[in-house]
Amino acid sequence: MEQYLIDTNVISDYFSASLPETGLQFMDTVIDAVPNLSVISQIELLCWKTDAVKQQRVKDFIVDSIIFDITPHVIENCVNIRRNKIVKTPDAIIAATALANDLTLITNNEKDFKRIEGLKILNPFKILG
Repeated sequence: MEQYLIDTNVISDYFSASLPETGLQFMDTVIDAVPNLSVISQIELLCWKTDAVKQQRVKDFIVDSIIFDITPHVIENCVNIRRNKIVKTPDAIIAATALANDLTLITNNEKDFKRIEGLKILNPFKILG
């Protein structure tokens, strides 16, 4: 079965229910199977300025997730990405995490990731029913 790394923007879309029905159903399946996050997404999620109820929901989501740390293999991939592509460091770390762990990145921010060689991307807004 395909394994996924969820980008922060998709988590935001999921929590706000702004995904199309097919994307929402797909994300339900991915999240039910234990979500995978980069440590960068964990940091970004914890920085959201929101009310206490939503903050707790985010914290609960993180606790239920597998968090991928920055390992030497992720660093190596990140350096290669940054040397060869114009990608912001947080996005490069997220992409490097997906590559190092053979995960497909779920993102709606394809433009920042599409030129990274070997990176598999899935946009939940483009899943056909």
